[in-house]
Amino acid sequence: MAISLQPGVNLTVIPTEKFKTIRLFFRFSTKHSKKVAAKRTLLTSLLETNSLNYPDHTKLSEKLADLYGASFGLNVGKKGNVHQVNLMMNLVNGKYIHNQEIFAEGVNFIKEILFQPNIKNNAFDFDTFQREKENLSDYLESLKEDKQTLAALRLQELYFADDIDQKTPSFGTKEDLKDLSAYDLVQTYQEMMTQDQIDIFVVGDVEEEKVRKTISTLPFTSRTFHQPDMFYQQELKAEVQEEVLYEPVIQAKLNLAYQTSIYYNDPQRFSLLVFNGLFGGFPHSKLFINVREKASLAYYASSTFDSFRGLVTVQTGIDGKNRQRVLSLIEKQLDSLKKGEFTESELQQTKVMLKNQFLLSLDSSRGLIEIAYLEQWLSKLVESEEEFEKKIMAVTKADVKKVAEDLQLQAIFTIDKEVSHE
Repeated sequence: MAISLQPGVNLTVIPTEKFKTIRLFFRFSTKHSKKVAAKRTLLTSLLETNSLNYPDHTKLSEKLADLYGASFGLNVGKKGNVHQVNLMMNLVNGKYIHNQEIFAEGVNFIKEILFQPNIKNNAFDFDTFQREKENLSDYLESLKEDKQTLAALRLQELYFADDIDQKTPSFGTKEDLKDLSAYDLVQTYQEMMTQDQIDIFVVGDVEEEKVRKTISTLPFTSRTFHQPDMFYQQELKAEVQEEVLYEPVIQAKLNLAYQTSIYYNDPQRFSLLVFNGLFGGFPHSKLFINVREKASLAYYASSTFDSFRGLVTVQTGIDGKNRQRVLSLIEKQLDSLKKGEFTESELQQTKVMLKNQFLLSLDSSRGLIEIAYLEQWLSKLVESEEEFEKKIMAVTKADVKKVAEDLQLQAIFTIDKEVSHE
């Protein structure tokens, strides 16, 4: 259960003896928008690289080595309408090195990073800013070279064509970086530190009260945070949006986007999990077996879903000349699920694999943190491992058919080397 340290600043302690390390995780949440995504991504690079008292990466690394090889990093993420900046730190548990101060030292390191950034005269250190801006720009440019990633990003742009914020990825765009200055990032930093909701998680063999006292030394201020609705919904389009990008590729990419009305807080999410496992989520799924294996029409074929934006996607790597055959075969797999054309054995295999996935997530500190974070923002769907298993195992063939019937094809994006031969 979350402890309120300040209005808008929450601490959740997850005591467990599963790990010999202690994981600290800080999540800064705000409304996702195109105008903040690139700024916040660049900010994570600056905070991760140095600070006022560790002015270069070497000194920062030396300090981490002093903390018995602690690991540390920042990144960005997005769930529906919410943009997230994440700070992670893994520390060895002091019980194993006979140093009970290691946790407090780790928290002091985080205090240095968050509250003593390398800012002078109202601007981030210019050399660091220029270097990290160039590095991020180069990274965003390099995404075009990974055609699988490019296809996934362009499919989202096509699907969310009418919403400039949703079609912008969590890390922003290269164009949004161009005019940013070292002064702009100070404002972004201040807004994040004073306006974002902050959710802090500590996972490990720890005592809640000791953790609370130590974390409370961080000088976060209270803030009035209006939680945005995490779920993004858009109107169903009357026509399927299609786009083809011609590039000199050896392997063509064909990606599809379907709209679903089933979201994370919907009891039908368990049916969606099973449906996706049967459709393209596992090696025994219809897309994998029938499109990739039997028909040999795809180098890869799978499906995923985003239950915060009502989106199911299919991604394939194909020979461009087979595009129409692959499209027809994908549609055939969906129709097959609508008709309930799968065996009881396949249904049970999918459920067991989903149960095992869930249990594996409970064996990672990251999985425990994500579950706790969503429980704070949304209502609890399951109270225990047993309840998750019960709800997954209760999904019927009729439930899966209902999910399949709910899907509406909305967008098709293709990368091909030339105009189709068909």
